[in-house]
Amino acid sequence: MKEEMAMSAPTLELWQTEWCPASHRVRQRLTELGLTYINRQVAVEQRARAELRAATGASDIPVLLADGETVLGEQAILAYLNEHFIEPPDACEQRAKAAKAKQKELEATCPKLTAATP
Repeated sequence: MKEEMAMSAPTLELWQTEWCPASHRVRQRLTELGLTYINRQVAVEQRARAELRAATGASDIPVLLADGETVLGEQAILAYLNEHFIEPPDACEQRAKAAKAKQKELEATCPKLTAATP
């Protein structure tokens, strides 16, 4: 099934927010897999999420629409991606680079913490 889905390049739409850690992890996985997707920003306020509800039937994020299939929540989305898409050969290398960049960002942002770390 992975090869079939990878060949047909389904339309992917991610409903999410920038501040949401679960949304961030899903975006990271989509990037690791080298997938192109439409990023839909969702209002912070639950009551302002009419567009999300109309498109997906959900009011919580993240939500992935994949060729008409609705996948709700981080764990379900990650499982769907892992089941349907082949990881590129350089994915481990890309994860290592991302982790190193994140470490540098944290060190720059939190110098007191890095000074205390042996």
